[in-house]
Amino acid sequence: MATYKEVIGTSITNIAGDSPTTVDGDIWYNSSATNFKFNLTTSFTGWTTGGNLTTARSKLAGCGTQTAALAIGGKPTRTEVEEYGGTSWTNGGSLPSGNEQGAAAGTQTAALYFGGDPGTTTTVEYNGSSWTAGGSLPSGKERLAGAGTQTAGLAFAGTGPLAAQEYNGSSWTAGGSMSVAMQSLGGAGTQTSALGFGGYPPPTNGMNNTESYDGSSWTTGGTLNKTVRSLAGAGASNTAALSFGGSGSAVPPSGPANNVSQTQTEQYNGTSWTTTSSMSTAKDNLAGCGTTSAALAFGGENPSATNATEEFSSGVTPFAAWSTGGNLTTARRYLAGAGTQTAGLAFGGESPGSALENATEEYGGTSWTNGGNLGTARQNIAGCGTQTTGLAFGGEASPGVSGSTEEYDGSSWTNGGAMSTGRKRLAGSGTQTAGLASGGFAGPPDQESIKTEEYDGSSWTNGGNLTTGRQKLAGCGTQTAGLAFGGNADPVTAATEEYDGSSWTNGGNLNTGRQDLAGAGTQTAGLAIGGGGNAVPITGATEQYDGTSWTNTTSMTTARTQLAGAGTTTAGLAFGGTTPPSTAATEEFDGGGPATLTVGTD
Repeated sequence: MATYKEVIGTSITNIAGDSPTTVDGDIWYNSSATNFKFNLTTSFTGWTTGGNLTTARSKLAGCGTQTAALAIGGKPTRTEVEEYGGTSWTNGGSLPSGNEQGAAAGTQTAALYFGGDPGTTTTVEYNGSSWTAGGSLPSGKERLAGAGTQTAGLAFAGTGPLAAQEYNGSSWTAGGSMSVAMQSLGGAGTQTSALGFGGYPPPTNGMNNTESYDGSSWTTGGTLNKTVRSLAGAGASNTAALSFGGSGSAVPPSGPANNVSQTQTEQYNGTSWTTTSSMSTAKDNLAGCGTTSAALAFGGENPSATNATEEFSSGVTPFAAWSTGGNLTTARRYLAGAGTQTAGLAFGGESPGSALENATEEYGGTSWTNGGNLGTARQNIAGCGTQTTGLAFGGEASPGVSGSTEEYDGSSWTNGGAMSTGRKRLAGSGTQTAGLASGGFAGPPDQESIKTEEYDGSSWTNGGNLTTGRQKLAGCGTQTAGLAFGGNADPVTAATEEYDGSSWTNGGNLNTGRQDLAGAGTQTAGLAIGGGGNAVPITGATEQYDGTSWTNTTSMTTARTQLAGAGTTTAGLAFGGTTPPSTAATEEFDGGGPATLTVGTD
């Protein structure tokens, strides 16, 4: 039989349970469970291999997110379109005609493809299965870049005039002109917050210029660390972009650019570029999409065409993971959630067909069952509490914005005190007897509300106002230690605020600004899940808050917005929302924690 020293050792702490510290690499002996445990929480930034394209190609276009991407056209004048679901590519609807060196914008189910070789004006729109003709570009362009969405797109640089072109869903109009002619460049952002970088102005072979667009004019930004052309880009705005691959000089920064394919990746913060983890395979004339925390690189050449795909993740905790849970009985979006991962509560929302919902469902850790219906059907509702002591408040009823409050006892809802200001698209946190309602939309003139109200179990009273008025935000925590983050402050924001029971103060910004997201956890251990919309791609991105800053972790399997959340940062729950369309999908989050080494007795 093993001795105490052999099992426990003399330099390892003996603790009856988990270690009170969270120091990375800390190891101890859990005498209660009779095993060794260690903390391994170091985050990961870098590229990993994804599923190969069905068709190898270069000079293609891409759009969407890391888990819902489109690969469009390519050399030699291909019509193939492929859709990425996070692990593999499948064939989508083919382009009406073969094209290469065009640009794209939008999402996997609402995409825009425009321009291409030889200097075409053609624009086509994708609905997730087929392409239809859109408004033509004013002048033919190829080797250009794109940004934005299907109804708010941006075409810039490439051949032809220096003026950017803005798309409104049916036609293009002239925007601001770039200061330098750029072709075969990288692009990122939205119609009102775009970035163009790298490329080349003929007859030279490459450049490191950056230009930033604010919706009306271009300004010069920080230079890339490497002169490069035929590269790809990703990112949500002109202050958060990623540059990767391309063709550039062999030994930067000396000498002119040449045709050496690159692996270099750089990240932009609105002022300067910083070199980060390189791709595993050098390539140029590739496509990219996604964000600075979850990007996708695919296709390209070195020197022949490739079908390789790589996924970029920044600050991800390797051992955190989402897994599939039981589906909601009723698919819906704009719903609210409360409770825990093994005792969750879903209520209200909007089901397919735009019907307001009063349905309540209870989650037992594997499946949802029907509970008592809300007294008032409504969407864009907020909630808090537990499965047996839930609170529902605000939202959009029929007719108009609602201030009604209902309390759940585990089987039925009863009316509580009404809010002093009816609001929809607000955030909720706290408990049934100590609830917190923050932000939202109360109607003109207070469209993005700063209002906060506190519930004591019977009535609401005014609390301290948010620093930044916003709607479509998320919240978590308690009435005296609340957290509000993301939302639409016109425009979409990454702002985070912390509540102490009387006033809000600014916390660390989300890595990815978004609206219609979900929240879970506490003020010092929060979880931000999914979201997007309004020129921000729908995402499955997940971030963890430590009381100071947000860290990216593993994304959901299904990217979605307008969803609900519950639970904690180590045991979270995400359910409902829209991909689109509305979904019943549920996912369970395991935030990791101490890894375990079981020790035998022989």
